[in-house]
Amino acid sequence: MITVHNLENSQSIRILWLLEELGVPYEIKQYKRDTTTDLAPADYKKLHRIGTSPTISDGDVVLPETNAIVDYILDKHPNAVLRPEPGSAERARYLFWFHATQGSFMPLLLDSLIFKRMVSKVPFFLRPIMSAVVGKVRGVYLTPRVTRMLSYIEEELGRSTWLAGENLTAADIVMGYCLEVTEVRVGFGGEYPKIAAYLKRMRSRPAYKTALAKNGDFRPFAS
Repeated sequence: MITVHNLENSQSIRILWLLEELGVPYEIKQYKRDTTTDLAPADYKKLHRIGTSPTISDGDVVLPETNAIVDYILDKHPNAVLRPEPGSAERARYLFWFHATQGSFMPLLLDSLIFKRMVSKVPFFLRPIMSAVVGKVRGVYLTPRVTRMLSYIEEELGRSTWLAGENLTAADIVMGYCLEVTEVRVGFGGEYPKIAAYLKRMRSRPAYKTALAKNGDFRPFAS
């Protein structure tokens, strides 16, 4: 049986949601973040040399990285409908969003968090200078890229209910976390009504609600 090593307030929620959508049994081992650093505790980092969340174990296999875990689980359940068949009309859209979420979008959200902490964690007298520098970088680099990504998601959701078509796929499960984080760190400001409706559909799914209940208090970091 797969064990999800569930670090609080982390991307692990995606794996719980995936397993609930599949309806397969699994175990959860909960881990609290270090209260000083907000990082994973030492026993979590010992699971794998990379030491990141999410991480699962399955017998002798210990596997981190969201997309690797998703593919590993779906390979064990080949009849699941969460990954469009090769050659299907939905496959290319699925592959793009499945990988763009982690390869393009998630790094921008990490940058957003780092930029906020660059201001909030420096000594008080340095904050005006750091704020000016960070603001410049945001305006030139971060904000345009986040806006471009959100605009494209909004456009794609005008074509179909979910990112790859009319059926939920693992690409939506991976993207869901990113959009929840974006809502907290960046905000949508009423500019993306289709994304707002998408999140509402996501949050109404029984499997998502169950995963959230099992996950415990989930609060994407705002700063």
